[in-house]
Amino acid sequence: MATTHATAFQYLMKDVTSWNIPSGPLPSELFLTGEAAFPVMVNFEGRVVIAASSYGKGRIVVMAHEGYLIHAPLAQFLVNAVRWLCLSPGATIGVSPSQAPLAKILQNSGVKAQIQSEPTESLGVYCLEAYNTSMNKKILSFMKRGGGVLIGGHSWAWAEKNGNDKVLFEYPGNQLTGVAGVYITEAGVYDGPWMVSETVPAIPLGVMYQNNVRNDQEQLLQGITELDISRGAKPSKLFVHGPLAFPLGLDSSFNCFLAAARYGNGRVVLCGHESMLFEDRMSNFVINAIRWLKGQQKGKIGVSPQLNRLGPLLTKNNLEWSSTDLLSSDLSVYCCSLLNNTDLKKIEEFVAEGKGVLMGSQARQWAMQHPNSNLMSDYPNNKFLKHAGLCIVNEEGHRGCFPVPKPEIMKYHVRKALIQYESMVFSKGNVLEKSSMVMLRQDISYMLQISPNGISIYDAVYKHILKMIKKEGLPVVNKENPISRGSPQHLLLAWAHGLVKWGIFDPLLIIDTICLSTKEPSVKIDISPDNRDSWVSTGLYLPAGRMAKVTLPDRAVAAQLKVQVDCHTDDISGASTYKRPPIVTHEYNLNKTNNNISWLWGGLLYILVPPNYNLGTVQVTISGAVRAPYFKLGKTSQEEWKRSLQGNPAPWGELATDNIILTVPTENLKSVKNPESLLRLWDEIMKAVAKLGAEPFPYRRPERIVADVQIYSGLLHPGYPIMGQLNVVPQLIDEKTIRSSGNWDVFHVLGHNQQRHQWQFPPHSTEADCNLWSVFLHEVVLNIPRARAHPNLKPESRKERIKMHMDRGAPLRKWSSWTALETYLQLQEGFGWEPFTQLFVDYQTLSDYPEDNIGKMNLWMKMFSKIVQKNLVPFFDAWGWPIQKEVADSLASLPQWEENPMKTYVDQSENCGIMQMLHQMWGYSFDAKKIIFT
Repeated sequence: MATTHATAFQYLMKDVTSWNIPSGPLPSELFLTGEAAFPVMVNFEGRVVIAASSYGKGRIVVMAHEGYLIHAPLAQFLVNAVRWLCLSPGATIGVSPSQAPLAKILQNSGVKAQIQSEPTESLGVYCLEAYNTSMNKKILSFMKRGGGVLIGGHSWAWAEKNGNDKVLFEYPGNQLTGVAGVYITEAGVYDGPWMVSETVPAIPLGVMYQNNVRNDQEQLLQGITELDISRGAKPSKLFVHGPLAFPLGLDSSFNCFLAAARYGNGRVVLCGHESMLFEDRMSNFVINAIRWLKGQQKGKIGVSPQLNRLGPLLTKNNLEWSSTDLLSSDLSVYCCSLLNNTDLKKIEEFVAEGKGVLMGSQARQWAMQHPNSNLMSDYPNNKFLKHAGLCIVNEEGHRGCFPVPKPEIMKYHVRKALIQYESMVFSKGNVLEKSSMVMLRQDISYMLQISPNGISIYDAVYKHILKMIKKEGLPVVNKENPISRGSPQHLLLAWAHGLVKWGIFDPLLIIDTICLSTKEPSVKIDISPDNRDSWVSTGLYLPAGRMAKVTLPDRAVAAQLKVQVDCHTDDISGASTYKRPPIVTHEYNLNKTNNNISWLWGGLLYILVPPNYNLGTVQVTISGAVRAPYFKLGKTSQEEWKRSLQGNPAPWGELATDNIILTVPTENLKSVKNPESLLRLWDEIMKAVAKLGAEPFPYRRPERIVADVQIYSGLLHPGYPIMGQLNVVPQLIDEKTIRSSGNWDVFHVLGHNQQRHQWQFPPHSTEADCNLWSVFLHEVVLNIPRARAHPNLKPESRKERIKMHMDRGAPLRKWSSWTALETYLQLQEGFGWEPFTQLFVDYQTLSDYPEDNIGKMNLWMKMFSKIVQKNLVPFFDAWGWPIQKEVADSLASLPQWEENPMKTYVDQSENCGIMQMLHQMWGYSFDAKKIIFT
């Protein structure tokens, strides 16, 4: 039997080629809120008049006027409907006496149907109108057991007598259909034409019932002017996305920490951390919440043992409660935190059938325990909450005392804001408030993390975003056309990325495909165990709008190989202005023998090999991409290099050795006439990097340096790959300049990549010992002395820096950067480079070392002293290192370092101290340098 929305829709629409609806009855618009609900019949505006859903083990079809149930021209659909609804083949279809003509229509089509006053267990489906509540409990029970319900009715006439604001939750039919996420509204649908779709049609995006929500908000916040969450843990952010969900509390950055929702006939209130429920300053809100959740229900309050501290507050307010983990019919409200051991189906039904749930919960701990899971869809709390249109996010908001949100902020809803955004961008309508833009950008990013699975209420959002992107096109963003963070263009870029990242739509549905005049040949890439934990360059570029095919043998499908498009890995979302899209790389899992890949921005292609790769050599074949400029030392000839540059459409290329790969724009590569000579120099540099750090050479995986239009920090920053701005390109590819002027910036960041936690003392040494490599590479490889390698290493600058540090009293807090480097350079000038290499060798054998700076600094001093066989305690003491007595004692037997360069500065510092004392005593001024103490 059909299970997904798509297959169910095909079953319901079998042989239906037109909608021959009666001209007299005015149907009500149906409002869909549940994950199980989907539209069947809509008009040209997408307004729904027939919908289907499921509840418990059964199914339901809702028609927006009872006249549709007895209209013979709809016989084909009515027959399809009852057959889809009937999960017991051959069972009789029961028809309410008020809809007697329907029995005849079904019988004439060969369906076993009979008039019956109420549903019984022997029936497969029961058909009725939506005006009588007397049988709702029986029909609900019938549906939960697996029965089908075909129901028709409109509510506009009922609304005229009882009020529009009561329709959603008090209209008799809605008390039955609402549990399945379908509501019959008071809004009449006057206009066709009625669409016969081949696939599940789209539903409107808007939030229709703001007035109902406003009344609920007022009840929940009655008598409250501020929400004080200044104590306790930081709350998790909450995502409010359902049509009947709404915010209650926002922090200063518009992060939601308190929210509520209607779900079916019941209600939910959600707090971003359980500690909120126990705060005295939140007690008024908690009682308001309990009373709103309870509504007209007569049962007691159930409190999970996790939240038993709520008990005294409930007792004080004359609310009967009991501690329980079990949901029972005598409860009206259930208060809980974690649903790990709770039957989620039971709690969904508990709320849908009219009860209330108060939840205080955060997501951080679960997310840490399940790092590879999708929090939105896998976290047990969210599995329940997302049915009500709420989710807990793995991000923290702020503590503080926050005023109740202003009415205009309370009106914000992600669906409504998305419509307003579209009007602003395409129709030049009212500009969204800044706060709404901030929340919309954030909320859509959360929305895209919810797996759609063809669910109509989510697809409405996703397809709406896709429509806007296709209409507007992806914004152009580059150095000449920068865009601002938070701008409408930024939002479109972020949403396009999210649609692809979360696998909702193929990139080729978002960008216009391009046609290339030549068909590119397939390229075969060998992957071997030598490539473990690395990127394998393919020498290929995938243009935006092009689809490539990646093929691998059956035995490699389970090897966890990936293909990555682009190498500019910096996420620059935090920048105020973008010169490129904030995220431009994308990965695809190669978990099939044939994999199609495409990407919004295109990029160079890489095969990512996991650390545990244990297959032999396998061959990966890529077709559909273009060759990029690529030179591999020892493999590519000079002639091949020249040919690769001629008319090449790829904007980026690579120069590679086994030890380093440089990724730079093709335009810059055209100036590289002799890549072999340049890369031999780089191999010499990398050999020296490894030598000082006592690392194996050749490298296990090549270092990578990638030039980028914009990076998230500085001129260059360490990592894999090292990222650098475009103006560092000459320092990568201009051999003459490198040899004559040096390469401090690049060598500095190569040194950063050599730093190890066990011999780092952050923040003191972070920007210091990395420069040992800068000095070493200049002197050993380029024959450029340190005094010329950087202006800060001129002798006079060094002396002045040491003197200033000593004059301050050698405070450890000031021992950093160039000052800290001076300590290392003095040791190097006294003992050479070999002790440093030996030190790094010794550190590699350590299995246990301190984690605190004091312990690590004393260990470093002790190890270096033993390598050079000198007692270096006086030297490090002069620099202000925190010397531990036991370490000093352990080194006391070693000879003193007679050439200690700090003696002079220590003596001067002591002399200056004495002169200051004499000056204070007698008021005289002395020149300490002219006095010799014996």
